[in-house]
Amino acid sequence: MDVMRIIGVAFITAVTAAILKPNKPEMSFAVTVTGIIVILMFLVDSLQNTLKVFSTIASVTGVENGLLKILLKIVGVGYITEFGAGVLNDFGSHSVADKVVLCGKVTIVMLSLPVIESLLQLVGGFLKLV
Repeated sequence: MDVMRIIGVAFITAVTAAILKPNKPEMSFAVTVTGIIVILMFLVDSLQNTLKVFSTIASVTGVENGLLKILLKIVGVGYITEFGAGVLNDFGSHSVADKVVLCGKVTIVMLSLPVIESLLQLVGGFLKLV
């Protein structure tokens, strides 16, 4: 199971970093970053399968491909923002993490504007019919 491998790598990374932190904090940081990279590499295959499913859904339903791309970008920005803020919090940079979260939220709003615009045009078209 991929989840079990990810959890195993996460625990090994956390324990190793905790052991190294008192004597060699720079090595603790390197171990943490390496563990994060390994975990992200496990996700690449799953992410490719997920994108294939979204592509199939778009072709079957006839949803505009551009809107699907925007949706995926929004989800990606949310995950990356949460991940980045979590890493910053782990290293004690809480104020920087808060700013990353704020920037992520603003980016999501900016990315969602075309979707909101399309929705308002659709509603406006329905209102003209009535």
